[in-house]
Amino acid sequence: MIAKLGVEELRTLLSTSLPDAQDADTVRPDVTTLFTPDSHRLALNVDTTVVKGGRGVGKTFWFRSLLEDQLRAVAADEYRIDRLAHVTAHPGYGADNLPEHYPGSAELHDLVDRGIDPRHLWDAVLLTTLDVPELKNISSWGERVRWTREHPAERDRTIAETDRQAAADGTLRLVLFDALEHLHHNRRQADQLVRGILQLALELRLSTRNIRFKVFIRPDMLDGALSFPDASKLAANAASLKWSTTNLYGLLFHYLGNNKNSPVVERFRAAVPGWIEATSERHLPPPFLLGDEQQQTELFTAIAGPYMGANFRKGHTYTWLPNHLMDGAEQVSPRSFLSALTKAVEETIARYAAHEYAIHHEGIRRGVQAASATRVAEIKEDLPWVPVAIAPLTGQQVPIDESAVIHLWTESGLTETLRQQTEYRLEGKAPNGKVRTGPRYPDRYPELIEELIELGVMRRRKDGRIDLPDVYRIAFSIGRKGGVPKVKS
Repeated sequence: MIAKLGVEELRTLLSTSLPDAQDADTVRPDVTTLFTPDSHRLALNVDTTVVKGGRGVGKTFWFRSLLEDQLRAVAADEYRIDRLAHVTAHPGYGADNLPEHYPGSAELHDLVDRGIDPRHLWDAVLLTTLDVPELKNISSWGERVRWTREHPAERDRTIAETDRQAAADGTLRLVLFDALEHLHHNRRQADQLVRGILQLALELRLSTRNIRFKVFIRPDMLDGALSFPDASKLAANAASLKWSTTNLYGLLFHYLGNNKNSPVVERFRAAVPGWIEATSERHLPPPFLLGDEQQQTELFTAIAGPYMGANFRKGHTYTWLPNHLMDGAEQVSPRSFLSALTKAVEETIARYAAHEYAIHHEGIRRGVQAASATRVAEIKEDLPWVPVAIAPLTGQQVPIDESAVIHLWTESGLTETLRQQTEYRLEGKAPNGKVRTGPRYPDRYPELIEELIELGVMRRRKDGRIDLPDVYRIAFSIGRKGGVPKVKS
């Protein structure tokens, strides 16, 4: 399929097309990198309020894309969402420091410490977004919250008038929220702030037709905030940012075909006919490279060879890579997928430069090891109690009987350790500035296993034994006969 490209040319195309940094805070979306997987259409529907997703699945990418007029127009066109093309988008909260739109980190912490009601805070953010003159002339968010609290009639009237004006103009006001894990270092306070956002989002959903919130949120944070009347109405209509195997490879080929700085990108597109030039800057892969596993397999085989070794018994490269990056819910984040490929290319260039394919299968193995280490580092930040729970299993082999897991936890005194984690969350203690969180049931091990399964860290086999997916198992130093070896220090 790409025989006209030499191995070195293809290797260079790969190394220059894959993003250097996989951190959403450093990689900004643009018209060439905007990829629209079919599974994300529901998430971009303007009436979808809650969009769930773990680390690296695209929450911040879509948050920032929807704030950009050009990127939002591209998404509206390619997803065929007409209403999205008539949106005025505003940031309600995010990782960027935008004190004119929402309180910055220091001011937000001060407001929380002063006991500000989260509902009044987000009311102030909303009214500022809706251009209430009195608020535009106030620089302090504390004073904006006070004014909002003291003028409830003006608040209701502004929302109603904005809704009517938007209907007359044929537009929709969309307020976007992201990076909610950064709201406060104390998880209980963060949950209360998120709950305030969701309560206001539900009110607008029920009382207006043309003002909407869209909240990008981790599933564990959503679970902690849905404790108010009618919250189920938001949960029932939530969307998840999921990626199929064909989505992941479609993203890879999209990157390869949109590398405007590569001298061989035009030859790559010519070697795979069917590319659509949407604009001078944007080329869309042919449909068969987005949704046909056989065609994708043929192209990736030309890039990385057919097998993860000498023959098919070692595994097929196309399926091996995503299969070993899946969590327990059989989901792969594009960040893990692309970072594994980036590492695979780097390893090939450094150690297997004479290989007949652009990517060596040992490079793919090392890429998976690196992605595993990154994923475990992320979950240590998000849910510090998880590695504490997995630590007693270090050196074991999976799959493992549930009774053996419970025995190891009992022998290690895990309950007391996890209770300490939970106490930090409830009391707001933050040693070294780090928040501590705990599981729902630190002393009920069967429920603890189920919680880890919900998080995708564990999974249960049909015979009842407990397994860990490779994306966690490798970096946690847990073995599997014939599996990918753990990361060596």
